[in-house]
Amino acid sequence: MRASSIFILLAAVLFSACEQTSTTTNSFLKDPVELVNPLMGTDSEFSLSNGNTYPAIARPWGMNFWAPQTNTMGNGWMYQYDAYKLRGFKQTHQPSPWINDYGQFSVFATTGKPVFNEKERASWFSHKAETVKPYHYEVYLADYDIETAFTATDRAAMFQFNFPENDSSQIIVDAFDGGSYIKVIPEENKVVGYTTKNSGGVPANFKNWFVVQFSKPFETYYTTDNKKLYQNKTEQDVYHAGAILQFETESDEKIQLNIASSFISLEQAELNLEREIGSKSFDELLVEGKEVWNKELEKIKVQTSNIDNAKTFYSSLYRVLLFPRKFYEYNADNEIVHYSPYNGEVLPGYMFTDNGFWDTFRAVFPFFTFMYPELNSQIMQGLVNTYKESGWLPEWASPGHRDCMIGSNSASLIADSYLKGIRGYDIETLYEAILKNTQAEGPVSSVGRLGAEYYNDLGYIPYDVGIRENTARTLEYGYADYCIAELAKALDKPEDEIEKFEKRAQNYRNVFDPETNLMRGKNEDGTFQSPFNPYKWGDAFTEGNSWHYTWSVFHDVEGLAQLMGGHDGFVAMLDSVFEVPPIFDNSYYGITIHEIREMQVVNMGNYAHGNQPVQHMIYLYNYAGQSWKTQQHIREVLTKLYQPTPDGYCGDEDNGQTSAWHVFSSLGFYPVCPGNPEYVIGSPLFEKVQIDLPSGKSLTIEAPGADEHFYIQNASFQGEKLDKSYLTHEELLDGGTLYFEMGKSPQKNLWTKPENFPTSVTKINE
Repeated sequence: MRASSIFILLAAVLFSACEQTSTTTNSFLKDPVELVNPLMGTDSEFSLSNGNTYPAIARPWGMNFWAPQTNTMGNGWMYQYDAYKLRGFKQTHQPSPWINDYGQFSVFATTGKPVFNEKERASWFSHKAETVKPYHYEVYLADYDIETAFTATDRAAMFQFNFPENDSSQIIVDAFDGGSYIKVIPEENKVVGYTTKNSGGVPANFKNWFVVQFSKPFETYYTTDNKKLYQNKTEQDVYHAGAILQFETESDEKIQLNIASSFISLEQAELNLEREIGSKSFDELLVEGKEVWNKELEKIKVQTSNIDNAKTFYSSLYRVLLFPRKFYEYNADNEIVHYSPYNGEVLPGYMFTDNGFWDTFRAVFPFFTFMYPELNSQIMQGLVNTYKESGWLPEWASPGHRDCMIGSNSASLIADSYLKGIRGYDIETLYEAILKNTQAEGPVSSVGRLGAEYYNDLGYIPYDVGIRENTARTLEYGYADYCIAELAKALDKPEDEIEKFEKRAQNYRNVFDPETNLMRGKNEDGTFQSPFNPYKWGDAFTEGNSWHYTWSVFHDVEGLAQLMGGHDGFVAMLDSVFEVPPIFDNSYYGITIHEIREMQVVNMGNYAHGNQPVQHMIYLYNYAGQSWKTQQHIREVLTKLYQPTPDGYCGDEDNGQTSAWHVFSSLGFYPVCPGNPEYVIGSPLFEKVQIDLPSGKSLTIEAPGADEHFYIQNASFQGEKLDKSYLTHEELLDGGTLYFEMGKSPQKNLWTKPENFPTSVTKINE
């Protein structure tokens, strides 16, 4: 190993991070980016997800991420913690291993005989010689004695390869298969090209153009079609193109690569490179990246004596700030433009992608409405553009429409944004798009509403008409209809239109089985499916069973409680989720899918926090006057199912959603029902938190003793006793001090009266 300025800078960074461990509870933790572990969740595989993440070296919401690649080209598990070889450093746009990637290419460095094949070129590495920060990755390629470091901007990246003395040192540019192009321009020390590799959701003319600028002239070079190396041939336009650039290097010699890309054109890629890197040095970009991340992370400052809790919190917050991806660029006139992943044209305005709303409507987008209203407005503008360019709102986009998951959850995002006062976008066009969604299926089954004709006619989607996950769809469409009704009121739409969606918002009642107090598939003739196994995953439900989906009545918890016989029966059913054994019926899938296994192994009954449908459930005790049970279970999940380690999640992280649950819950409140501007109180994790609000005001949350105690004894807001188990969006944004008195025993008389409960469509005693 050789000393370098990179390691000197790294030592300073690590010293700063080490100082954190001695921080007392009397001050806020500083330099939070150094507490982030991008490897959290990377110890995952097909059969068991501990996050299904990869270490994204990026800027918040960046157009491109960069990541080390341990797995084969095209494998969704691009980086697995237990791997021991690296085969590339990849530009990636992957939101999930299940959705996979698009527009990807990689670079790598070797010595000796030039080899392009990814398996043959792979090098051993160790986590002991690996540094991973949101803004910086560094690793030692042991087979070649090469130190590698890189950092990223929104649309560009800079690499430094530190070579040994060698007359045959190589840098590889791999444009991947699926149709790619490479061109070496030796007189400019440059390689340009494009990749078309994707996993779906792209127009026919899709390309990711890239430019790679080298700091040193090539001694010689090769291009390849992945079958043969062609020395000094400048171009390849084939199924799988690549290039190897060869150098003679001295000991400890650095070769720098400046890389940028564009979905628009090569010229735009060059422009992105000049704007985002220009003449900056590697160290300057590192400092810039660190400052960008700290600017966002420091908007929420925490005070705690438990450093691991802080590491988990900031690692989770980092994940919340990665998606959705900025899929737009700035042209030569500095105008915002985007390549449309829907019609293939270059058009003005914002575009965001790589997001599944089935996951993220629950907490990610409410976090944006709370902390990032300007970003949220830009995302809404992007949704307008998506509708204009494709005729539909997206539900899972990567980069265009993908056929994944269910629901009509774009309605939740839009309603929550508008009802919380965010403006700057064409709400009438979005309302038109929402209404269109309610009428028919879109170009893929995840867009629009599969089964809309049954739902609109019968009030539910029948179990026996060949539409999968029918009961889950009924429940999610009903919640979306609540959001539509609330938005229609705010937009002063006709009364009959409002009433139609208010009535449909009650459709959850049509699939509630009073015999079992659970949601159950219902046949077209009105009879319930039989036989019925509440432990059966899939079938009538989506990646869950009836124990999980019964609670998907976000907007009318009181109505659900009344169906269960009242608050006592409701609480008994909530308790049962934790009390029944973690048994399951996997017959619908034919295998034990990873979500089932993640529920089974954590010893929390049938509670399945590793997937989204049940994540809000714990907060529902507040709607029945037993908030102490919410506090108990919240703290158990926060500290048992999350750790700042490679196995640190309890299931798929999913574009920030599982992380956003942790972030909100650590603060002490959670948005159970987006579209209703209330946050239900849980159990704060930290002694003290300061939130710098977008208005310029500050919200302070004080909970002395929270490091050890999780039961709330009393609470006050703005110096007055808090007589309800929730707070409104307006109250929180006005800032001030939220104070919790914590204790080691439950305060069972806290917030027990109906007037203390969060609100529902159905009023108590109705």
